[in-house]
Amino acid sequence: MTVLVTGSRGRVAPTLLGLLDAAGVKATAGSKNPADLSPPAGVGTVRCDLTDPATFDTALAGVDSVFLYAEATHAEAFADRARAAGVEHVVLLSSSSVLDPDAAENPIAASHLAAERALSAAADAGSFEATRLQSGAFATNALQWAGALRDGRGPALPHPHTYGDPIHERDVAEAAFAVLTEPRLRGSSYLLTGPESLTFVEQLAVLAEVTGRPAPHSVVTPEEWKESVAGFIPETFADALLSYWASHDGRPTPLTRTVEELTGHPARTFATWAADHAEDFRP
Repeated sequence: MTVLVTGSRGRVAPTLLGLLDAAGVKATAGSKNPADLSPPAGVGTVRCDLTDPATFDTALAGVDSVFLYAEATHAEAFADRARAAGVEHVVLLSSSSVLDPDAAENPIAASHLAAERALSAAADAGSFEATRLQSGAFATNALQWAGALRDGRGPALPHPHTYGDPIHERDVAEAAFAVLTEPRLRGSSYLLTGPESLTFVEQLAVLAEVTGRPAPHSVVTPEEWKESVAGFIPETFADALLSYWASHDGRPTPLTRTVEELTGHPARTFATWAADHAEDFRP
């Protein structure tokens, strides 16, 4: 089996590549800028820009399975070229947000949903098998607080008591490895969460305990937060985030044991993730 791993500069792909290589599975790291990659010694690289269909055929040549990031711009074209290349299985890293009632109208969920639909249509036509990993909130989202915590200020939060289900990126990689290498797991959708439902305030408390440093926060209005991020978050995405946070304020997130079912071990706690990334939060 040969696996193409797209988005190899992301949080999940480098760990997945290491797992595949250690298991003796031939893997290729795909990226828009492959020269920037540092994969394991036995792993090759290829240019695969999910926004540029001209790169698809070369990247897919000789590939049996694909780990695919949810870039919806040319998802149908990717599915078509994967079929033409003889790909047998595509594992899509999607999002639990596709399960929300307003997913099609939500700019954060919509791209994942469009990618899912494109792959499902190809799978239904018998082109290849499609497996969807619908991940909850990545624990790495907490890294957006790192600069403010290093400075001792802490983040400004419009909804500090919003709950999330932070999942360690290594658990997502291990789940992907499981579905890529175990044929009986193919063709399903898997909802992945961390093992705990934690508010932003509770996550900050964990960071404080693990790093031994204060992890304060301030409370701002949604309008103040939106103004503060206007330079780097498009307004539609900012509105979607605020809507999501408001809807989960004070409401614990339902959890699954899917990580354990796929990998054989419980999902890693947020404290474990914080320990793995502690230096990011220290001066």
